[in-house]
Amino acid sequence: MPGRSPAARPPAKILVVGDSLSAEYGLERGSGWVSLLEKRLAQDHIAASVVNASVSGDTTSGGRSRLGQLLQQHQPTHVILELGGNDALRGLPLNMTQANLAQMTQAAKAAGARVLIVGMQVPPNYGRKYSDDFAAVYATVARQEGAALVPFMLKGVADVPQSEALFQPDRIHPRAQAHPIILTNIWPVLAKLLQ
Repeated sequence: MPGRSPAARPPAKILVVGDSLSAEYGLERGSGWVSLLEKRLAQDHIAASVVNASVSGDTTSGGRSRLGQLLQQHQPTHVILELGGNDALRGLPLNMTQANLAQMTQAAKAAGARVLIVGMQVPPNYGRKYSDDFAAVYATVARQEGAALVPFMLKGVADVPQSEALFQPDRIHPRAQAHPIILTNIWPVLAKLLQ
């Protein structure tokens, strides 16, 4: 309707479908980036709620099988997909990861949600070609499906000198002090989608 003020817009509902990096694995509750996102939304007076449906150890196949019910149950306006790291750790085929991410993006869009894909990169010991191909999966899906993209969730965390200080002893899961950096990577892209 013309003349409607932006304040009249219903609140956004953000569904986060991720793995342990979004599920606060090994962290005190409330210190992960998704909890920090909720605080940021409140601080910026953005009418939005967040549903964190992240599961530690989840793959893109797991996310794909759970997504339909999550979309039905929560009817989100925005979906953040943070999956794929465990696919790489298990050596799953890249074309499968890509197909699952594309299918999830399509399902979320069909349900009326805007989609943000959060990319991941694998350590260099996986080999240059695999690392490049893996990183490209996210960019390809975002481009083909018209989704927003954060190219690397752990930018400023995993790619800095002495990065091990920002990780838990397993060297996979970031410590609490890394999560504000993660949110800094995600927030500008998400904020645009929320406008």
